[in-house]
Amino acid sequence: MKKTKFGEKREMKSEERTIRFEKSQIIKKEATEGFWEALFEELGTEEVALIKNPSYVYSPMEIYPLAPKTAGRIAKLQGIVKDMDGTTTTTEPLCLHSLEWMVRRITDRMPGWSSAERGSWRGLDNVIDYPHIIGNSTTKHVEYLVQTYQKDIVMDSFKSSFIEAALWTILCGKDPGRKKEVISNLSALGVEGLLSEPEVESILKSEIYDEIKTQQAAKSLLVKYSQSFRLENLTDKVRAAVDIYYMRYHSILMDIAAGKGLERSQKLLKEPGKRLVESMPGVGIFIALLKGWLAEEADSFYDVLSREILQKSNQWTGAELVENRKWLSAMGRYFMENPVKISVVTSSIAYEADIVLTEVFNVIREQIGEWPVSDAKKQDLLEKFASYKELYDGFITASDSSEIRLKPHRDLYSIALHQMGIPKESFQYVAGFEDSESGTLAIRAAGVGLCIAVPFADTAGHDLSAATHVLHGQLPEFILGHQCFLELGVLDTYR
Repeated sequence: MKKTKFGEKREMKSEERTIRFEKSQIIKKEATEGFWEALFEELGTEEVALIKNPSYVYSPMEIYPLAPKTAGRIAKLQGIVKDMDGTTTTTEPLCLHSLEWMVRRITDRMPGWSSAERGSWRGLDNVIDYPHIIGNSTTKHVEYLVQTYQKDIVMDSFKSSFIEAALWTILCGKDPGRKKEVISNLSALGVEGLLSEPEVESILKSEIYDEIKTQQAAKSLLVKYSQSFRLENLTDKVRAAVDIYYMRYHSILMDIAAGKGLERSQKLLKEPGKRLVESMPGVGIFIALLKGWLAEEADSFYDVLSREILQKSNQWTGAELVENRKWLSAMGRYFMENPVKISVVTSSIAYEADIVLTEVFNVIREQIGEWPVSDAKKQDLLEKFASYKELYDGFITASDSSEIRLKPHRDLYSIALHQMGIPKESFQYVAGFEDSESGTLAIRAAGVGLCIAVPFADTAGHDLSAATHVLHGQLPEFILGHQCFLELGVLDTYR
């Protein structure tokens, strides 16, 4: 067997056939003897992932070889690829709220709408439902919920809610892609004609959205279009339910963008001071350190970092963290000379991610005012955190790909690595961060072996076995507990 680099000519010989890995090719069933063994050897891995596709895709799954886990420390850190929801920000409560709202709409379980029996539903279950509706694409989340709550669907409520969501999106939506998709869905479901109805034209000409008027129109139109309205198979139900979900999600995002985020958070979460969009613990410190902006003052963050670790992880003692403190200043100096490229990777569309990250950076700037650094350093950091668009080296969203190619597919992370200009030969010097099962699979499938899971309460039920490390102390543990997984000999020269 000839040893060559992946992509070049390679042969696997048996008594009857030869398999060559030279280019894209078709492998027939009768020619697969020894194929998988040769492929595993060629790729230098012992694992592949079977990734399920949405129901409307012909192939039920994709097969991805996974990069070998980088279990040890690394000689340098060149790049970071990092999830947004659940790893950079805490938008999961907003997504979960919107998904539950969607289920309530299609099952007629909105408070005050239905019978006492349906109205008493307690909502999505954090043990049963959450592992399936966090970390994947919106389509997969909705597909799971439609299948799970299929027997509870009230078809008239489902259909009228879709019509209402479609009209809201066309009138109020800010994302052109969503409007285009809604119009396409109206056609696919056989009700595109309702856009020409007088009551709909009146609604769409309005400058202010009238919820009651739109709901009444939706119920009236449902009677007229009952025969042509196609909502029978799973694909069509998911198509309509996604639009209902986005109506709720985007309406709240619009309030956040308008400066009403805290008001909305208090109303929905009913927890004083808690926001629907916040930064995850240590995110601002993590960015500032790896960009080389903290330098000597990195040591000042020991108390903040150690407190977060001890609150969330039982893997560390106070004495161990005190011993690790000596590396903080060394890391500050190291990254000042070797700043790291950082990309945010999210399955949210660009419109959503823009609002979320803008809000997160508002929160980080508030935190900087309390950071234990000099006034001059605070001012410098406030300027550097003025805009996420100027800070990140890559900003990859669902808008850069397609709904059918989001996590756990590798595409978004592969785009990020390419956008940062990091070649395959250097993937060993990249760390990837995710909080979900699908995200960790996507990172490994993209070729990053140092895959770090940073779970929190909402992803506690996820299978994170694809991750190289699971850090319950999250980003603070990565910094103070593991010195960013850099070889200590490298850092020792900066002490």
